[in-house]
Amino acid sequence: MPYDYDDQNIFAKILRGEIPNTTVLETEHSLAFEDIAPEAPVHTLVIPKGPYVTYDHFAAEASDAEIVDFNRAIAEVCRIKGVVPGDGQGGFRMISNAGENGVQEVPHLHVHILGGQNMGRMVPRPT
Repeated sequence: MPYDYDDQNIFAKILRGEIPNTTVLETEHSLAFEDIAPEAPVHTLVIPKGPYVTYDHFAAEASDAEIVDFNRAIAEVCRIKGVVPGDGQGGFRMISNAGENGVQEVPHLHVHILGGQNMGRMVPRPT
């Protein structure tokens, strides 16, 4: 499946420094920053610096170094934001939407780390 990366998306502009952000963590291959419209007390986005549209695109085409860095960045953000379940902080929800049916709004892979409160059910049970 082809992945058409739009280099004018908001996250690409953030990576180029064209749009400011509140950085939580920056590594060689990843950037984490606060969501501008938080939906929980903790709402941080983690993105790879490479031009990947969705997680499956990233998993299929990113280098081993990018994959390891991105996953470790997610872990470090959870530690920094105090939502690691093993630390008695209650845990977090990690979401990555993909494509139209997944309601992806920005065509650049991003993971939402949400926490700081009970997040409720992810989706309602079918009736």
